[in-house]
Amino acid sequence: MKITLDEAKAYLRITYGDEDALISDFIKTAEKLVSDVGRLTPEQSGSDDYVVKTAMLYTIGYLNENRTNPDFKKLTLTLRAILFAHREGVI
Repeated sequence: MKITLDEAKAYLRITYGDEDALISDFIKTAEKLVSDVGRLTPEQSGSDDYVVKTAMLYTIGYLNENRTNPDFKKLTLTLRAILFAHREGVI
């Protein structure tokens, strides 16, 4: 699932363009984290799966809100919970 800059900005409720580069980095980080934590194949991470999209948007929001001191263990545990079905091969 590819999240666009416009989708991420809408989710974050950001209307200005001053932080577009930072948000783009958050998107790339979210794609990598969700793929790794969810043990997603390229087909799964590229699909239109709403669970994967939710996990990516959650990650983008978390990184935006916790810029100075993110707790990656907490983030990873939350992503594992969101992506549990993918990790276990249920979906």
